[in-house]
Amino acid sequence: MTEASVAPDRTGQIPVLSARDLVKHFPIRGGGVLRRNAGAVQAVSGVSFDIYSHETLALVGESGCGKSTTARIALALQPLTSGEISYDGAKLSSLSGRDIQKLRRSMQIVFQDPYASLDPRFPVNEIIAEPLRIHGLYKDGGKQQVRDLMKTVGLRPEHGNRYPHEFSGGQRQRIGIARALALRPHLLVLDEPVSALDVSIQAGVLNLLKDLQEEFGLSYLFVSHDLSVVRHVADRIAVMYLGKIVETAAAEDLFLKPAHPYTQALISAIPIPDPHKERSRERIIITGDVPSPANPPSGCRFRTRCPKFANELTDAQRTKCTDEEPLLIDHGQGHPSACHFAEVLQLI
Repeated sequence: MTEASVAPDRTGQIPVLSARDLVKHFPIRGGGVLRRNAGAVQAVSGVSFDIYSHETLALVGESGCGKSTTARIALALQPLTSGEISYDGAKLSSLSGRDIQKLRRSMQIVFQDPYASLDPRFPVNEIIAEPLRIHGLYKDGGKQQVRDLMKTVGLRPEHGNRYPHEFSGGQRQRIGIARALALRPHLLVLDEPVSALDVSIQAGVLNLLKDLQEEFGLSYLFVSHDLSVVRHVADRIAVMYLGKIVETAAAEDLFLKPAHPYTQALISAIPIPDPHKERSRERIIITGDVPSPANPPSGCRFRTRCPKFANELTDAQRTKCTDEEPLLIDHGQGHPSACHFAEVLQLI
């Protein structure tokens, strides 16, 4: 195990954000006049995690796995079906609406689309100043704060009178980051912050986020579908599939010792810039469609697409996968994975 994969001792340390058994179901309305519930989409099903000071936790998985929904309910932007969220040890369920309003100064979000998240009617300096005005902080040097924020994210303050459409995609995302930093938060939720950007621009934004984390002591919840991106920014990675976390570990540990078949498939899909290694390495192909979150499979939710289930397990083992839901525990690999037959596979 490399030094980067050794988790720091968090004994006695209170997480900045703690999520326990988060569940979020969206009702399916039936037809007719009464519009009765005809079921529910199980977007998030029992997700738990902690984020500590100056740490980056990445949520990774395919589209539709519940990553963004988890991020939004962690910020209390969507109501929970059940579960508990705590910020600095205080349970959000015990706070009044006014207290949560104050708490929002400490928790901000950067959205995926840097254009759709910015109001096209306002110039950039007004977009960045809006959080300061909402919280009554603009009068005391707000104009200079906006100029300083633009410098901090690599933009020229004299361009503050321009509108969002006059900036490139990477610059617009920097505007979104400046807006999120305006209230000096402790936690930033980054919802696919570079997926809409060209590859050449992604590195610049990721480096900016790392620099800002060091400068302001930020904690990040980084949502992404791209393991190759989060490997360079995350301290820990949690892999999600169909509303559940199926494996979690320190970033380098996850790449060196993936134990869940789904994680192994995601890692094997990452291209290697060496053509000889790329041609000779093992590929793990996932077949079939993602099951409907309104009617997930019994037992292990991944079994309907799992290569190991289809090709390696005995009938008795397949029965266990079908009947019993695997727990997210350490099966001897050094980190938790939700697979009855977890086995480390060297892929890099």
